[in-house]
Amino acid sequence: MEVPESVEMAWGLRERPGKGPKRSLSLEHIVGAALRVGSAEGLAAVSMSKIAAELSVSTMALYRYVSSKGDLLALITDAVLGPPPPLPRPGDDWRLGLHGWAAAMRASLQRHPWSLRIPITGPGIMPNHVAWLEAGLRCLRGTDLSPDTKVAALLLVNGFVRTEVSLLADLQESFDSSQITDEEALSGYGRALARLTDAERFPEIHEILRARVFDVSGGPDDEFAFGIDRILDGLAVLVTGEPPA
Repeated sequence: MEVPESVEMAWGLRERPGKGPKRSLSLEHIVGAALRVGSAEGLAAVSMSKIAAELSVSTMALYRYVSSKGDLLALITDAVLGPPPPLPRPGDDWRLGLHGWAAAMRASLQRHPWSLRIPITGPGIMPNHVAWLEAGLRCLRGTDLSPDTKVAALLLVNGFVRTEVSLLADLQESFDSSQITDEEALSGYGRALARLTDAERFPEIHEILRARVFDVSGGPDDEFAFGIDRILDGLAVLVTGEPPA
């Protein structure tokens, strides 16, 4: 696998360019500007020319640090994640450690949910991505899971976190544009279902409506906790070798 120059620079394996009129420019400045543009205007606005304008430099000046927009997007996703917290914490078992891993990743992604629209083109090779992989594997260190099962488990949890953050961001964007709260949207959904369906054809849905589920939703944090706990319940079967009770 050929490693791009920008990846080597991120790992500190290649010197930053020292010649040229803008020696104050750095990879960190470029990524920081990209994050500002993305946070203000979304992923579609993130371009080399837009970032150059944000930094008051020429577009060509950026290419001395980042060889392509693809490399820039990889740097952005790594900056969004940031370094993982110390995991597992003292006294954590594998489950507490992995729950903390998922919650910390969710918090990082929620700061820049627009970055989840960046296509995934391969395994994460940037410094923070690799550090998160290491932290997740440490959480599973005390188990008898095989190496490939540990990696598969982390991919499963990572996929859940990314999907949950992306879904909530899309919903929030819709709520904001409609100028309604998430509670109002859910209760409105319940009223629409009650109007459009009848109990004879949709008895299970009407049981949910009678329970006022859409009026008393616990919110995204409760939904996240439910989802990650169910995934960890499934992994516990592999860890203990025992079927669920």
